[in-house]
Amino acid sequence: MTKKATEPVTVVIPAYNEAASIVESVNSVRESLSEAGIDHEIIVVDDGSSDQTYELALGTGVTVVRHKKNKGYGASLKTGIGLAKNDLIVITDADGTYPPSSIPPLIEGMKDADMVVGARVGQNVNIPLVRQPAKWFLRCLAGYITGERIPDLNSGLRAFRRQCVQQYMNILPDKFSFTTTITVAMLCDNYEVVYLPIDYHKRTGKSKIVPWDFVNFTTLVIRLSMLFNPLKIFLPVSLASLILGLFKLVVDILVAINSAEGLGIGALFTREVISASSLIFLISSLQILLIGMVADGIIRKFGRYAPQPLTYPVNKNELQTEQAASQPPVFHDSTGRSRNF
Repeated sequence: MTKKATEPVTVVIPAYNEAASIVESVNSVRESLSEAGIDHEIIVVDDGSSDQTYELALGTGVTVVRHKKNKGYGASLKTGIGLAKNDLIVITDADGTYPPSSIPPLIEGMKDADMVVGARVGQNVNIPLVRQPAKWFLRCLAGYITGERIPDLNSGLRAFRRQCVQQYMNILPDKFSFTTTITVAMLCDNYEVVYLPIDYHKRTGKSKIVPWDFVNFTTLVIRLSMLFNPLKIFLPVSLASLILGLFKLVVDILVAINSAEGLGIGALFTREVISASSLIFLISSLQILLIGMVADGIIRKFGRYAPQPLTYPVNKNELQTEQAASQPPVFHDSTGRSRNF
């Protein structure tokens, strides 16, 4: 007989055109949690699929929420988190890439961490070769900004507490960069983030990631640096401008000395020695540094984000919700009371 876990968990599964895998994904997650003796609820958020994802998900007997139009991966997670009955949240994908057997260890790891991420560094990891250099670059950039080593920046399998994530809701994007943002945000705020090595299977169906997303992810990480630690960006740029300015200044002086040779040292004071480009680089260096210091001061004094309610506000007019049980799904408002819709 399995021992019951001390805390129930809500598993949020966003899905968009995942008819080929949604049933197996839901059943595998449910089986894994049941075998571990973990009380749970599963919420599938269908993000406006054009195939049979919604109907097939309903047949599994779990809570199913449907966006009337496609709003994005992050928006689906926000919807699921807002409807969750439990504070402990696990997110995973509906395409069969993440092993459901790794969910119980993630939940166990939450006893000593604020977030546990399933890092795709196991023995069986199927990440397309063409995407690996981009992922490495993003990990290095995010690692520089946070000052932490990040084995997996945007893994879609992770566990966290809703109360912790709520404070970031107004900066969490509606697209695929949701997981990247929450990783960088929590690391910058010195939360305890633990990485659990997991396998990563070949997905069922077509990937929703496109090459242009690399540019979007890079821009996002830089924007997050501006939001959490602007000096990490402004200081290197200022230093680079200073080095260029000093280098150009030395060149200008050497050129002036060479051209004044034979005319005497006084000739240096009768001609233009420092070029306009040298001055531009040097002045820009000072300006960039001052802007970075002002931005850092504003963040430290006034904070980065406004306090958020205890649950993400779900627009019920944009949802279509079904549940296997006879009672309607429950939405928890900011007062902690529950109400049906």
